[in-house]
Amino acid sequence: MKRVAFMFPGQGSQDIGMGKSFYDAYPEIKEMYQEADDVLNLSLSDIMFNGPKETLTATQNAQPALLLSSIAVHTLLLKSEVQPVMAVGHSLGEYSALVAAGAISLEDAVQLVATRGKLMEEAFPAGKGAMAAVLGLSEEKVEESLKSLETEEIVDLANINCPGQIVISGTKEGIDQASVALKESGAKRVLPLNVSGPFHSRLMKAANENFAEKLEATSITDANIPVYANVTASPVTEHDEIKELLIKQLYSPVRFEESIRNMIDKGVDAFVEVGNGKVLSGLVKKIDRKMLTFAIQDPESMEKFISWYKEDA
Repeated sequence: MKRVAFMFPGQGSQDIGMGKSFYDAYPEIKEMYQEADDVLNLSLSDIMFNGPKETLTATQNAQPALLLSSIAVHTLLLKSEVQPVMAVGHSLGEYSALVAAGAISLEDAVQLVATRGKLMEEAFPAGKGAMAAVLGLSEEKVEESLKSLETEEIVDLANINCPGQIVISGTKEGIDQASVALKESGAKRVLPLNVSGPFHSRLMKAANENFAEKLEATSITDANIPVYANVTASPVTEHDEIKELLIKQLYSPVRFEESIRNMIDKGVDAFVEVGNGKVLSGLVKKIDRKMLTFAIQDPESMEKFISWYKEDA
């Protein structure tokens, strides 16, 4: 069989109607969504299908919604005997990857990410933190520019997504100051992101203690395929290391570009985006334009991928 890597999207990929075509087409997916509603004591499926957008975008809702829509697709792929050789997730997507790898149950993961989202919202005062995408500068140039800032404000690298796309995170004042400095350093654009907090920065360390307690109480086992960790961009399968890296992930940069390059080095025929949106597929193409990608958005695109996967190599 072909060697495929599964990718799981993170926060920002959610939109109204996500997962509805799979919910309508497959009774087992409808049952999965209803079980998640029961676990959370919340009609998450209704929020996913009908909104309003502000409610779906709230971190504590967006995170379990994205996880649920990803694992629904993953369940159908497994049923069709599609077996990935490795997996990666972008930020929140790392939890989906770990469920897909058999390290965390769906029920536990849904509760875990709902708690994670709530703690991330509470970790820093609303409106005081910010994030921005820096376009057209290398990671080294962005770091140089941030180090040269003469300020007590906090600004950190948050996501290293692909060549020329770096996300920064920190206090709102710090991001404003950094935006000016980065444009002076040659950035094509610095775009504020519509997020509710300074995720993947030192300012998230306030969420650490409570989240570590929740994580410790969650059953995590060894993964059955390598999952490339956001923090290290390296494969992990051992359960204790998974827990340690998930705690660090809250306040560390997501090393997505490096993860993809490391996965390509291991030999991959295609990357498959499992869940809502096509953001990660676009990033992979910017990392290696020759790499084959699939984004599974509905039953039709899923069948197209399965057909490719099963045809003679």
